Amino acid sequence: MTQEPIRVLLVDDQELFRAGVAVIVDAQPEMRVVGQAGDGHQAVRLVDELAPDVVLMDVRMPELDGVEATRQIFAPARVAARSRPVRVVVLTTFNLDDRAATAIRCGASGFLLKDTTPAMLIDAVRTVHAGNAVLAPQDLGVLLEGRFRPRTPVPPGYEALTDKEREILRAVARGLSNAEIAQQVFAGESTVKTHVGGILRKLDLRDRVQIVVFAHEHGLVG
Repeated sequence: MTQEPIRVLLVDDQELFRAGVAVIVDAQPEMRVVGQAGDGHQAVRLVDELAPDVVLMDVRMPELDGVEATRQIFAPARVAARSRPVRVVVLTTFNLDDRAATAIRCGASGFLLKDTTPAMLIDAVRTVHAGNAVLAPQDLGVLLEGRFRPRTPVPPGYEALTDKEREILRAVARGLSNAEIAQQVFAGESTVKTHVGGILRKLDLRDRVQIVVFAHEHGLVG
């Protein structure tokens, strides 16, 4: 049985940049560019129409920028209407960009600098399609630190977490891997993975990136 290619949508206001990235993506046997957009409005519409797996989203565009487009893509009603998940990777020219931080808070799975290598770009597409984050949690913590005032109180889902799940949530927010967490809490990696899954389910989060964002938003890091 042939596996379906990873469907990629390119969003950037520079046509030449989009064309270059399209060549790189389409050269991969397991990937296919299904559409291109020159602004955020087009991006939101094409996500609804084309159901891409991965969106490579420029953060700075006229009309509607990548942050607001990401926010709209992950609006609860749109998410509920989809039959398959979509992942967004933000492209930026600035490291530790405030807009990239906000896009991640809105649902993006990480960010890449626009001068990244083709190999890293392709690896990022594969990584987020598999449900993982492009940006390492410890780097994400640096990106988010001090940028958002903690919101209180924490949502009801947090109260439903066990003491062990809360401990693991804080460890994930500090950037520890499952193996490192397992050593810290004296448990097997499979047990830690199960706990992480429980945290995601109870807090209605998509991935580890969202756990880090949640912890920073609510002042739970430490």
